[in-house]
Amino acid sequence: MPLSEQEQRLLDEMERHLMHNDADVVSAPRDGRTISYRNIVYGSIILLVGIAALVLAMPLKLIVLGVAGFVLMVGGVVLAITPTRSAAGPAPRAAETPRPAPKDSSSFMDRMNDRWDRRHDGG
Repeated sequence: MPLSEQEQRLLDEMERHLMHNDADVVSAPRDGRTISYRNIVYGSIILLVGIAALVLAMPLKLIVLGVAGFVLMVGGVVLAITPTRSAAGPAPRAAETPRPAPKDSSSFMDRMNDRWDRRHDGG
């Protein structure tokens, strides 16, 4: 279902506001996790060893070596894509204030409009 013109304008305005004012929040890594290039290198090496073992197991018809190669490949990929915690630890989280329960009678867009208005009015 396409958005109405008002909803599309509101969405575009929200996106512009977010990118303009909160660009550092959007691009900041969450919960202190960062990419580890050492893990990527080690994972890539393990992946290549696993591929070599799998290719070697095919002409020798060694099922155990093929399974071990596959397990090494999966382990290498998991190691390469797993982020590590930074030395500083997780980023501190802002204290969350309790929110009032949303009214069931209002639509989703009405609630979004209300939240948008409250954010810009400062209250």
